[in-house]
Amino acid sequence: MSSIPTSGKLMGGLGPVKLAPRKRDFGIVFQSQVVLMAMSIPFLLHLLLFRMGPMYGWLMAFQNFRPGTPILKQTWVGLEHFRYLFRDIIFLQVLRNTLAMAIIKLVMGTFFSVLVAIMVNETKNRLFKRSVQTISYLPHFISWVVAAHLVRESLMPYGIINNILTGLNIVKEPIFFLGKAEYFWWVIGWSHVWKTAGFGAIIYLAAMTSIDPQLYEAADIDGASRLQRIWHITLPGIRSVFVILLIMNIGFLMEAGFEQQYLLKNALVQDYADVFTIYVLEWGLRRTRFSFATAAGIFRSVVSITLIVIANFIAKRMGEETLM
Repeated sequence: MSSIPTSGKLMGGLGPVKLAPRKRDFGIVFQSQVVLMAMSIPFLLHLLLFRMGPMYGWLMAFQNFRPGTPILKQTWVGLEHFRYLFRDIIFLQVLRNTLAMAIIKLVMGTFFSVLVAIMVNETKNRLFKRSVQTISYLPHFISWVVAAHLVRESLMPYGIINNILTGLNIVKEPIFFLGKAEYFWWVIGWSHVWKTAGFGAIIYLAAMTSIDPQLYEAADIDGASRLQRIWHITLPGIRSVFVILLIMNIGFLMEAGFEQQYLLKNALVQDYADVFTIYVLEWGLRRTRFSFATAAGIFRSVVSITLIVIANFIAKRMGEETLM
């Protein structure tokens, strides 16, 4: 059987065969998606004007910046501010605090968000389910100014936490939680859980609704218990969402917070309370050391991007969903 020619003349003198191009013309794509592209313009402008545009200010990290002088006419000092940053003992202490509190918040926040989502999803009573959702969401909408005051009053020696602990004979004397440095990181972690776990569960609940109900029916027929259904169906069903959120949250490890620590700290726990953003504010901006503050900001940004890339690479090698 002879092969069909791909060049030359065919029967009837129709000429060579020309395959239609598979790539769609840009004009056709643009015309079919012009509404979506128009909707993206405000976000693109915001990105260029308020995110990418100010990055020229990174030049200050390599200068002895003095206000009033054009940025290109400043005195250039190279990497001097970065060298001072890495030699600063306080910076190393702040870096320790930032990573410790960020990891605590990441682990506890993720665990309790998933736990709340599973508990709400397993609840059959609609009225009770909605009540739990509403109550758990409410703290998210409270400003940290108000939330920090509630946390502080609850943890005082006369607060509700100490009243419960002493009433149950768990402790003999009230504990001044905010006056002991070894407790501060955990105060930050538990207050973060109280404020964000309910709201963070929304995404996991949305992911659970996409799980095929027939899987649960089949598990019931096979005699699986509720815990087994959660372990073998619910958790694998939200794994992709979990991985994506984990990668995004890892990128924020260098931003352990600001308002929470700033409002809850005091002189007794300052060595364990100062985080990166407070360090930049106190040792950079308030002392008009703009170049030093910029160098610290660049370090934080570079580390955050590196962490996201590493987490994304590991997730890709494991065959999970990734951001890039």
